Amino acid sequence: MRGSVCVCVCLLSATSLTLLKLITSPPTVRIVHSGHACNVEEERHTERVYTIREGETLELTCLVTGHPRPQIRWTKTAGSVSDRFQDSSVFNETLHISKIQRHQGGRYYCKAENGLGSPAIKSIRVDVYYLDDPLVTVHQSVGEAKEQFYYERTVFLRCVANSNPPVRYSWHRGRDVLSQGSDKGVEIYEPFFTQLQGETKILKLKNLRPQDYANYSCIASVRNVCGISDRNIVFKLTNKTASPSIKLLVEDPIVVNPGQTVSLVCITTGGEPNPTLSWVSSSDSLPEKSVVKGGTLTLPAITSDEAGVYSCVASNNVGNPAKKSTTIVVRALKKGRFWITPDPYHNDDNIQIGREVKISCQVEATPPEELTFGWLKNGRAMRSSERMVITQTDPDISPGTTNLDIIDLKFTDFGTYTCVAALKGGGIPEISIDVNISSTTVPPNLTVPRGKSPLVVREGDTVELECLVSGKPKPIILWSRADKEAPMPDGSLQAESYDGVLRIVNVSREMTGSYRCQTSQFNGFNVKPREAVVELIVQYPPSVEPVLLEMRQGLGRPVAMNCRVLRAHPSRVLRYEWRLGNRLLHAGHFDQSDETEYTVKSLNREGWGEYTCDVNNEAGAGRCTFLVTGKAYPPEFYYDTYSPLWQNRPTVYGFKLQWTQMNPNTVDRIVAYRLGIRQTGLQRWWEQEIPVDGTITKGELNTHNLTELIKPAAYEVRLTPITRFGEGDSTIRIITYSAPVNPHLREFHCSFEEEPICMFTQDKNDDFDWTRHSAATRDTKYTPNTGPSDDRSGSKQGFYMYIETSRPRKEGEVARLVSPFFNVVPKNPYGIANPPAYCFSFFFHMYGKHIGTLNAFLRQKGQTAAEGPAWSLSGNQGDRWKQAKVSIHPTTSFQVVLEGIRGPGIEGDIAIDDVTLEEGECRDLPPISKHKNTAGGVYP
Repeated sequence: MRGSVCVCVCLLSATSLTLLKLITSPPTVRIVHSGHACNVEEERHTERVYTIREGETLELTCLVTGHPRPQIRWTKTAGSVSDRFQDSSVFNETLHISKIQRHQGGRYYCKAENGLGSPAIKSIRVDVYYLDDPLVTVHQSVGEAKEQFYYERTVFLRCVANSNPPVRYSWHRGRDVLSQGSDKGVEIYEPFFTQLQGETKILKLKNLRPQDYANYSCIASVRNVCGISDRNIVFKLTNKTASPSIKLLVEDPIVVNPGQTVSLVCITTGGEPNPTLSWVSSSDSLPEKSVVKGGTLTLPAITSDEAGVYSCVASNNVGNPAKKSTTIVVRALKKGRFWITPDPYHNDDNIQIGREVKISCQVEATPPEELTFGWLKNGRAMRSSERMVITQTDPDISPGTTNLDIIDLKFTDFGTYTCVAALKGGGIPEISIDVNISSTTVPPNLTVPRGKSPLVVREGDTVELECLVSGKPKPIILWSRADKEAPMPDGSLQAESYDGVLRIVNVSREMTGSYRCQTSQFNGFNVKPREAVVELIVQYPPSVEPVLLEMRQGLGRPVAMNCRVLRAHPSRVLRYEWRLGNRLLHAGHFDQSDETEYTVKSLNREGWGEYTCDVNNEAGAGRCTFLVTGKAYPPEFYYDTYSPLWQNRPTVYGFKLQWTQMNPNTVDRIVAYRLGIRQTGLQRWWEQEIPVDGTITKGELNTHNLTELIKPAAYEVRLTPITRFGEGDSTIRIITYSAPVNPHLREFHCSFEEEPICMFTQDKNDDFDWTRHSAATRDTKYTPNTGPSDDRSGSKQGFYMYIETSRPRKEGEVARLVSPFFNVVPKNPYGIANPPAYCFSFFFHMYGKHIGTLNAFLRQKGQTAAEGPAWSLSGNQGDRWKQAKVSIHPTTSFQVVLEGIRGPGIEGDIAIDDVTLEEGECRDLPPISKHKNTAGGVYP
């Protein structure tokens, strides 16, 4: 803790603020990778490919430059399997996917934008490698041979495995490898349904012989890519091998009552190897409470929802699976309803003495064939007669329906008729429906009560739409929108009501319109429906914009606020009022315009605050709110500072903090910044003020040096602008200490020992790539008498970069390796009077009779025309490493490029190692030897 206090005291003493040149820049982006990659390829002219094994961790980081700091967004397009990446995007610099799955492969895009120029976009394709266990299936065909009285028995063994990359298969019989032509009784087929599944997968055994009864192994391989080992499966073929057969020990269908426990038993009757049994249902999944034990499926306390087709499936990978099914029917009676049909031969909807009347009764029954009906009159059973005709409708026309026709209606026929529905199997409660036939039985009529249409309500209220229904019996009322395409408030197209009332809770403006009430034929008369219409008008207060707007302005300047009405009902707006706090500023009525404006001509300190504009109609008020403030906008940290770790001592470091100010001219002049800093993980902030002399302009780069920061701690830095108004918006960033790979040019050294190869990249416009290798792993089978036998230090395990000149490479083809950008930082920030000198050196190995040329170029930022090489050497230089040095004088940010050109033959490998870059002219230059530029030399 004592060290922390000392650090903060030192920080408080560093109060200088340096203003540099104006700076804004569009975004650039680069994707770097970590995690568990198998390989990363730079495919020229197309895309980068990141290969990873399924189940490993994917981590991609989007490195951006640009000011203001760009916003970063990761998105993904589908890979081999259509897949949306989470919610299609991730707003973070690092994309992290643990235990990646195959469907997550595809192309990932990093997009960076900061409002300057076009967004910067880079992509990388992620290829997920995997290999599933193979599966062997056996198929048999029996065909009759012409003119011979025997049958040919042919067996096909098919091996399938899902994989990426494409799988290759090999077959073994016992310990013997089977290949095409090794056995006349064996044929091996290429896959006929795809060309991407490897070399062999179908094994055909013709005219089975005794030796063909054996153990067959299928080995699936992806050639150990990503460390994925081979998978294999063994199938034993015998003279008893046969496809499965099964038997269900249950009836079909099975009719049960709800609540019963049902057990389905399935047994195997044949098959070698012994088949495995499983159960499936027509609803795709078995009920949650079902129990499967061996071939028995138990469904305890079954319900109607669990009725359906259940299938037992037996499989042993020989032939086709065997399948037997049964249907479970759960008894049920529901939805009893009735309707009365007056004499169809008279154009009259009323029931009259001397005419015919029909009473119909309908229920939904399962199973329908068990349904029985009975009729009662005033509680006594009825039988069909000449005048009382009882019929049951054809199930195909109107299932579950019975009719009672009363011919020549008499006064003595008045009474209560009861329809009783039951199931023959019993166990299900009966459904009874009473229908009263009397002189008061009359068809329905619908009316809308006086004052109930149109119905005017306010948004958010609860409203009841009402239709009065008369008649006996009273039918069900059906409510719908008059516009048939518009849904009801609950989202349905129709709603039922038994009392004629439709109740809507929390009514909204979208519910305005015409609502139709209509009689249903059920539980009433089977006559032309009666209907009526109710108009609903929903009033709502004005919708205005802006609802909330912050307006920042300096003292003495005008402020104009505008409030606009978007929509309202009634649209005749009554009044508007402008207020500052509770003080009324201005009021009035709208005429033809739909907006009102209030202007503060010259803002003073009393003018800062919250302004409101209330716009009123009969339904309420809408409010525009304007927060007028002199608060300064937040500063924007500059993240592209060159070499921000400007002080680097054994225990402490310094950090160059840089930023620009967002919209500095909008408010009063910024007079100071409040700087807060605390070590991450601690609670206490240490603060100081950084005074500002003069006026900060937009895009002007500000610098403040933080000193005596403790290694390797990270710090949270908060920066707040201050004006006459007071403190503005703050910005926070994290600064960390990380010793860079090459903290300074004088320390730049790359020996290619690590896979990132010191941020060198392959040129996109050359013919082939440099390859990272070590002598211990390099294959020299096709390139004898060329290339190094160890790295520059003499280690066979050490790495170097080289160009492989074997076929298909051709004479004159070029490979270029490009360094990262190095910044030239002059003491004068406005230009470079005397360009600094740097010494560029590297070791090379050029051994072989076909050696071409090795060139070194200086590539400066913004350079359009290509310059000649700064260093060049051609031809066989012997089987040893040599050092090259050349002085370069860049005037701006630059890269160095190493170019290898293929010679006339395959014995022309060129290697490089230990690349360095130092400040100052090259010293102790070696004698010039076979090179074009006199500024460099070659050490023997």
